[in-house]
Amino acid sequence: MPSIAFQDQIPDNLCYGCGPQNHGGLRIKSFWEGDESVCTYQPERHHSAGPPQFLNGGIIATLIDCHSVCTAIANAYRMEDRPIGSAPHIWCVTANLNVIYLRPTPLDIPVTLRARVTEFGPKKTLLECKLYSNSDECARGEVVAVRVPDSWRNAQE
Repeated sequence: MPSIAFQDQIPDNLCYGCGPQNHGGLRIKSFWEGDESVCTYQPERHHSAGPPQFLNGGIIATLIDCHSVCTAIANAYRMEDRPIGSAPHIWCVTANLNVIYLRPTPLDIPVTLRARVTEFGPKKTLLECKLYSNSDECARGEVVAVRVPDSWRNAQE
């Protein structure tokens, strides 16, 4: 497994979930493990749901979303046989996110996310992502990531 996370190779990413420069965010780290991408994340106490021992559903959705979109970006670079972050930059955004919550996710232990690409095209990537606590699958997501031009990131309102 490479020692540099996808997120640390994607330039200028300020996303709440996956942006390494967003010091108030989750700052997840994802890596290839064969054809799957893997992320291990330790939730913090302030990520709790109503019951303080469980992880908030919005944080779960953010973890699934960001891990999957970064996987889509890394996969696009992989399909073009070039390093993540090399020019011209590849950027994807979420077009659809569907999360199914299977059981409460304990807050006091790390969660592991495993994503895989189920369909890849020049503009659209479909991914399946599962979130585990220990060996229990707690949530599952389907994500549609679409490729946008690099200029999209710098658009001014």
